[in-house]
Amino acid sequence: MKTIALGTPSDRQRLFLLDTHRYIAFGGARGGGKSWAVRVKAVLLAFRYPGIKIMIVRRTYPELRSNHINPLRTLLGDAAVYKDSTKEFTFPTGSVILFRHCSNSSDIDKYQGTEVDVLFLDEATQLTEEEYERFKACVRGVNPFPKRIYLTCNPGGVGHSFVKRLFVDRVYKENENPDDYVFYKSLVTDNKALMESDPEYIKQLESLPPKLKKAWLMGDWNIFDGQFFEEFRDDPAHYSDRRFTHVIEPFEVPREWKIIRSFDFGFRKPFSCDWWAVDGDGRAYLILQLYGCTDTPNEGLKWHPDRIFSEIARMEREHRWLRGKTIDGVADPSIWDASRGEAIIESADRHLVYFSKGDNKRIPGWMQCHYRLAFDSEGLPMVYFFNTCKAAIRTLPLLQYSSVNPEDLNTEEEDHFADSFRYFAMSRPIAPKPQREKELLGDDPLDLHRYKKFTY
Repeated sequence: MKTIALGTPSDRQRLFLLDTHRYIAFGGARGGGKSWAVRVKAVLLAFRYPGIKIMIVRRTYPELRSNHINPLRTLLGDAAVYKDSTKEFTFPTGSVILFRHCSNSSDIDKYQGTEVDVLFLDEATQLTEEEYERFKACVRGVNPFPKRIYLTCNPGGVGHSFVKRLFVDRVYKENENPDDYVFYKSLVTDNKALMESDPEYIKQLESLPPKLKKAWLMGDWNIFDGQFFEEFRDDPAHYSDRRFTHVIEPFEVPREWKIIRSFDFGFRKPFSCDWWAVDGDGRAYLILQLYGCTDTPNEGLKWHPDRIFSEIARMEREHRWLRGKTIDGVADPSIWDASRGEAIIESADRHLVYFSKGDNKRIPGWMQCHYRLAFDSEGLPMVYFFNTCKAAIRTLPLLQYSSVNPEDLNTEEEDHFADSFRYFAMSRPIAPKPQREKELLGDDPLDLHRYKKFTY
């Protein structure tokens, strides 16, 4: 057998390779040497534990072939046998490395009977949380081998939210042990091999627009490409002065302010009922939410409509900001649909929770949301969110653009509060803020005043 030259890891790659936590994530910036680390760790495990079973997953097979299969064939030579029909390497030790892709959720059905000891999810943010959970179930077996899941990841993608929650924000559910999780941030500057072979790569990243630069060069998980509401800001340092932040601390809502209730229905997916207070200037404040979601993002409570509207009615009877108020309601027009039995609106009416049909135009509705989120010259938007409205604050910045309609958002994501926000915004439309013109000098020798009607 030939000697296998694996190469020398960077300091961060070394930490990743040596770690023994159950869930190990490696990622952040692009070009940090994540794929190399996956290949090397898989090979080391295959030789260290004879008979171990390893699986490497990516979204598509061409990505697997170019990033892992072909490089491993070159690296291993005759040290392992690759069988293309089964997409696996077999080692003389009896160890196996499987390669599987997941173009869509239905692909996972083919792997439900698969048992592996170690799982690598390469580019894990390209997977949904449901896909991640289903792949996790493949890691099982009664044997002495370690049971681990390795993830590589960059900011962005459909799985951004759950990866950020687990490994960056470290917010865990009751059945998740924080001690099981570790995250190593990778940066392109750690990848000495790339820096030597392609010194222009970092310059390409440095020349990107600011938002992409933060995500791809600096590994910033709070900013990523494709973000639909990229203007959304949650800055605790400005909760008190309310400048250049949309999230603020709650305050006692004046009784004379108008209250609007917006609603987006959901059963298997979450429902969102939202109460907005509107001041004398037309500025809106999201003051309360009833969001029908389990501990799993984008999973509904499956409440019957009667239970939903009973709870809404109770809150409006008991909460001091809502009690005794005349509340205007606006909702998704689909709740008036009676083609498959009783319309959902009939349940609302029984509980004296009244709505008018919301304007469901999507693109104009999103523009109204953008108009309200825009900051004026003093840093004041036309909509604020109390920091107690957790579902709004969690979901709004995670939504991404549709790959089909570039003016719309991706409806496969957790867009239920966003839809409710849209119905509210369309019920009280505002004009966009004019762009600020540059101030012109009083002394105008170049006749610049002729451009005063243009913004630039």
